[in-house]
Amino acid sequence: MPQFQYAVVGRGLTGSAAARHLAEQFAGVVLIGPDEPVDWANHQGVFASHYDEGRITRTIDPNEVWARLANRSIARYREIEATSGVTFYGEKGCLISGLKTGRSQSYMANIRAAAARVGVEPVLLDDEGLKATFPYFSFPDGSDAVFEPVNAGYVSPRRLVAAQTIAAEKAGANVIRNRALSIAQKHGYAEITLNGGETVSAARVLVAAGGFTNQPGLLPDVLDMQVYGRTISLFEVSEAEAARLASMPSLIFEDEPEELGVYMLPPILYPDGKHYLKIGGDMTDILLENTDAVRDWFKSGGSPRNFDHLVGMMKRLVPSLDIKEARLVTCVTSYPHDQGKPTKYPAIGPTSAPSIFVMAGGCGAAAKSSDEIGRLGAELLVHGEIIDPDYPTADFAPRFV
Repeated sequence: MPQFQYAVVGRGLTGSAAARHLAEQFAGVVLIGPDEPVDWANHQGVFASHYDEGRITRTIDPNEVWARLANRSIARYREIEATSGVTFYGEKGCLISGLKTGRSQSYMANIRAAAARVGVEPVLLDDEGLKATFPYFSFPDGSDAVFEPVNAGYVSPRRLVAAQTIAAEKAGANVIRNRALSIAQKHGYAEITLNGGETVSAARVLVAAGGFTNQPGLLPDVLDMQVYGRTISLFEVSEAEAARLASMPSLIFEDEPEELGVYMLPPILYPDGKHYLKIGGDMTDILLENTDAVRDWFKSGGSPRNFDHLVGMMKRLVPSLDIKEARLVTCVTSYPHDQGKPTKYPAIGPTSAPSIFVMAGGCGAAAKSSDEIGRLGAELLVHGEIIDPDYPTADFAPRFV
């Protein structure tokens, strides 16, 4: 007889959400995953990309599936905050800017069409409107912009995971703050071996281990997924500068050359007591071939070339910014694939082992949508498949190598 009915391995954004949704409906739920490492340089365990304070959130998305995932998640933010007592959502609005010509013209047309599909009436801005509304930004002449002032802004992924974990515990879930080393299919259940040798058993297990999903021993099959190293730049500003930019929204800037597009977060207070603006958007992809490479990437310090690019873009877009210090940080993004081509969606489905399921691959867009993705993972674990008719389940079917 297994100890638990449902186990979630991976205490990140989607895994903690799945555990909360399960615990609110059923007894016998356990969430397994370590805390954030303190000493990155000497850490030999797993890392996660949610060790940060800023991810863009918005309801407008040209892809209808991602728009649905985002809208349903955003609608539950305040409920999760109230239940957990942890605030993680900054409703600062989101500005999406491109050009009226070339490649970004088509991109911006898709954004406006997407806003209409989800029933959002955004503020449409041209050159003059941008200068009047956001005087601290500097965009090229001939710009076109869509501003979503409500139900948009940013979430703190670190605090969102904390909120989901607390809410899951309040609903009755057990939380084991340890790393899972392996999962073995037994007769009618799965056995999870933890770091240290202890074992936990569950009738069904959902593996939601992010960039470490293909860690040898976790899944019975190798998930067809590629993991890329990403470089992020944080720009420290004074309290006075943060106050001057208090109205700044999150920003997505689509430049004419696609590789120059970036995203930006407004000044956010980090755990070290300092305010940082964050900017991301790598010029080059860095493929990480295995979980050892993922671990090494988190400890590497990132790409100096991409860092220099991001520093230049920040100075270009916010030329008046009074920067105290700029520093580089690392994270990863994961993309499920099918015969070498990205599927564009998370992999949420069964494996070849009857008690082991997988939920992985955020495609660089999952933070804002993580609660709904986690709900689908919980649905998968309970029913053996996604039953929500609003989602074409083939989109989420995992492919294995």
